[in-house]
Amino acid sequence: LSSANGDAIYPKIVMLSSAGVTRPAWDDAKKKRFPGSADIPIVRLNPFGILGVKADSEQKLRETGANYAIVRPAGLNDNWPIGSRPIFTQGDIAAGRINRQDVATVLVDVLSTPEACHKTFEVIGVCNYPPARSIRPALSKLQPDGVALSMDHLSATYTIMQQLLPGEAQQSAQLAMGQTYEQLDKDEVGRLGKRGEENIESAVPQPTTVAGRESS
Repeated sequence: LSSANGDAIYPKIVMLSSAGVTRPAWDDAKKKRFPGSADIPIVRLNPFGILGVKADSEQKLRETGANYAIVRPAGLNDNWPIGSRPIFTQGDIAAGRINRQDVATVLVDVLSTPEACHKTFEVIGVCNYPPARSIRPALSKLQPDGVALSMDHLSATYTIMQQLLPGEAQQSAQLAMGQTYEQLDKDEVGRLGKRGEENIESAVPQPTTVAGRESS
């Protein structure tokens, strides 16, 4: 994007959203076509309707008329190597991992990247590949919001992204909330219990009582 006098337009607002925000609203045919996206724990359980809240927040930002970019990281994992190569996609198909520090780097870089303006995109981190010198070439290939992506485009993205999943089984739809890909490989139960029996409330921060008063 550029202004009337030819100057580049940069995002003034960068929103940190989340991969998966549109998936609860997918129709049954789309969910069946992309199970590795639609049946991951955060989408299947959608605790407290958080994905809908984020999707609504995204749309409100788009409607402001501001120059924006919306970044949707996949699963945040502090044990995933810092400095992994960011891979950007669109269509809310991505599943995978990224370190929070790498997400922070992307958010800062987007502010100085005109190719990110008026775009919404997902990001994962691929370890053992160094980051590119610039994210501009990758983001320049993405579509601005409002441009519909074909089903063929989504299918191609899905096929590639499923091959980049962590672990050996690479079956994101089989994960339980709180279970890692490595635990799935070893048939180990995650911290919140078996798939379909997860104790979501145990993952929610609980208020603590300090000196006779409650705090959170």
